[in-house]
Amino acid sequence: MNQLLLTRLPGYAPAGFATQVTPGLDLQGFTQAFDHFVLHEYHQTPHSATGVAPQARWSANGFLPQLPVSLEQLDLLLLTVAKPRRVHQDGLRFQSLRYIDPTLAAYVGEDVTIRYDPRDMAEIRVYHQEHFLCRAVCQELAGETVSLKEIIRARRRRTRELRQQLAVRQSLIDQVVASSGPAVAHTTPPPGAEETPSPTIKRYLHD
Repeated sequence: MNQLLLTRLPGYAPAGFATQVTPGLDLQGFTQAFDHFVLHEYHQTPHSATGVAPQARWSANGFLPQLPVSLEQLDLLLLTVAKPRRVHQDGLRFQSLRYIDPTLAAYVGEDVTIRYDPRDMAEIRVYHQEHFLCRAVCQELAGETVSLKEIIRARRRRTRELRQQLAVRQSLIDQVVASSGPAVAHTTPPPGAEETPSPTIKRYLHD
């Protein structure tokens, strides 16, 4: 991969390269270049040892490959990102999202392992004691392909918006305080009378 593909991609920086290189591809662009190389170049080029292209050798049924016994086992091999979670009455929570499936109702309070594709957070695979349990779906993302990076980016954007709103409210409060007029002259109450405290604006920490 390093010799045949990476060296010709924009932004390639070999090990020990002193000059700073500007990245030329995002993850989606790299994935497209990788897929095209594997499917249309590498698998179609005759191998130096066999003299036959890998795709042609595979199609010739010259050997029986060892395949996973089920799609769930294939997911277990491919979805390498695993996180421990505990099942709650309303499902599983991950990255501030809620994932549900009817199967989870029998495992409330149990610890499970979830596996997911960072490029698509609409669905996660749930495993209990190393055995596949179910596919839990996030209803908020159902029917969409939303990556983990997009979720984090949206969350940070929302945080900035809230901070801006708080700053605007704080500024308005400061203006009200500043424009409330001159302070009322303090008069000394007669002996024995209780002093009435002057009214103030109640302020909150996050306003």
